[in-house]
Amino acid sequence: QVQLVESGGGLVQPGGSLRLSCAAFGSDFSINPRGWYRQAPGKQRDMVAFISSRGIMEYADTVKGRFTISGDDAKNTLYLQMNSLKPEDTGVYYCYIGGPLASWGQGTQVTVSS
Repeated sequence: QVQLVESGGGLVQPGGSLRLSCAAFGSDFSINPRGWYRQAPGKQRDMVAFISSRGIMEYADTVKGRFTISGDDAKNTLYLQMNSLKPEDTGVYYCYIGGPLASWGQGTQVTVSS
């Protein structure tokens, strides 16, 4: 059974930064596609940042230049560094790991507001 444990969400003012973390248990981030998704209130869950199994990174147009996805293979942890946050970045952020044991994290709330 795969468990993804997320942390790092919270309330931040516009222009601020947050770093989300996602620790994986039972599956290996480094060999599977993995990424972060966001679900705003009343909207569908959309991809924010993604790393393919070949290590190719992809970002949603709305976050390019502001967000950075990375990983620590030794800790089997995925990160999302979010800078220059905007109110429209508000939502629940979910960590995802693909492969034969594809799984979602429980989600962490990010609220960008003054």
